[in-house]
Amino acid sequence: MNAIRAPLAGRLLDPLIEAAAGLRPRGVRQAQLAGIHNPFGRAVALCDPWKFLDVCESGEILDCVAALIGQDIVLWDSELYLDEASWSAAFAREGRWWPADPLAGALVDIALATGDAAVCEVHARGALLTRSPGAHYVIRYMPATSLYNRDPLFPANRVAMEERPLVNYMTRPLWLVRGEDRAGSDFATGFQAQAPGWAAEMISIRTEV
Repeated sequence: MNAIRAPLAGRLLDPLIEAAAGLRPRGVRQAQLAGIHNPFGRAVALCDPWKFLDVCESGEILDCVAALIGQDIVLWDSELYLDEASWSAAFAREGRWWPADPLAGALVDIALATGDAAVCEVHARGALLTRSPGAHYVIRYMPATSLYNRDPLFPANRVAMEERPLVNYMTRPLWLVRGEDRAGSDFATGFQAQAPGWAAEMISIRTEV
């Protein structure tokens, strides 16, 4: 299916361009840029996730997504790629580790250099988008008629554990950005700030004392 294309307004695009420019010289791992819209995730230490969430929830984007997958829409992931090469590498595997059951959804590719957003369906054959040089912000939506499957034995989750071991999609928070949940997905998991890794150790030490 041909992609739907739409320009992204400057008020939404400019903060993303600024964030990408600030992150590029810091040498962050790609896994740190997964779920960058999530204010409860690790991206909060790198940038302002709310600026990315604003884009994910914008009418300009959701109208295009709805035209492809319907009016019941779940936002489950987004990711910033700082250059076209890293996006191309990820693009080759797109759809393999999506936890949508059955697999369905829409992929939004925003080329920050041009401000153009390309939206297309994701299915068993993967996504087909043209790519542009520079940084890309990629948003992943699924229809609320599919279940977000958090079972570690679900085939897509097993693939994700092999191909993206530093990204845990099973604990991702979900946003119902339009319409209604029609598959019974878990919308409670993930909406809490993660405790630092040393917190459990400190509790253990105090208990022993």
